[in-house]
Amino acid sequence: MEPVLRVENIQKYYGNKGNITKAIDNISFSVAPGEYIGIMGASGSGKTTLLNCISTIDSVTSGHIIIGGRDITTLGTKSLSRFRREQLGFIFQDFNLLDTLTTYENIALALTILKQPAHQIDAKVKAVAQQLAITSVLNKYPYQMSGGQKQRVASARAIITNPSLILADEPTGALDSKSARMLLECFETLNDQLQATILMVTHDAFTASYCKRILFIKDGKIFNELVRGDRSRKEFFNRIIEVVTMLGGDNGNVL
Repeated sequence: MEPVLRVENIQKYYGNKGNITKAIDNISFSVAPGEYIGIMGASGSGKTTLLNCISTIDSVTSGHIIIGGRDITTLGTKSLSRFRREQLGFIFQDFNLLDTLTTYENIALALTILKQPAHQIDAKVKAVAQQLAITSVLNKYPYQMSGGQKQRVASARAIITNPSLILADEPTGALDSKSARMLLECFETLNDQLQATILMVTHDAFTASYCKRILFIKDGKIFNELVRGDRSRKEFFNRIIEVVTMLGGDNGNVL
């Protein structure tokens, strides 16, 4: 089966000849359809730069990133914008919802931009709202919702276009523990029932324990990899903590 994502020998440098910082140092990996992958590492390890390159927010210095069979490192600005709208879903720590739009309108916006018929938009918005248990807030504005509800709305917006890949950047960072758990259960639903392919950057071992595979980044390179397999989430959490210790920092610094 063709991978949804292939990262091939990418490097990312910042600075000039006198002062070069190597943020990503020859990283390669692939993501199969329906995988749920976490990326962890200390601040400055390169994990956010990696996510930014995959999301087309930033460009690589060398190497290739192939998503859905297309090498995004070869696309021009207009093609990248179109690709981003049609093939990628984004879930951010700060939700990025539009305050002047209702939940329904925030979710529908991506489909409106793609010029889908109104009756199709309505059916899709109501279906995804039911799946993520946010039907009751469809007519509410962001200021009228809890953090957990806003993040589930953001999740609905991310998947409404049926993207090849969902990218999540510290999605539980602004949530309390109860809301975080609800969101992670929502991600499990997206992954297990809808076969959504998710790539998530997180500092938090509890959040990462919901993933099926984790890549640990250190000094711009892949330091280690964990596969959950048949482990319980608690067992996987303990293994994550062990690798974090190997990374050379205490949990507070790395997670």
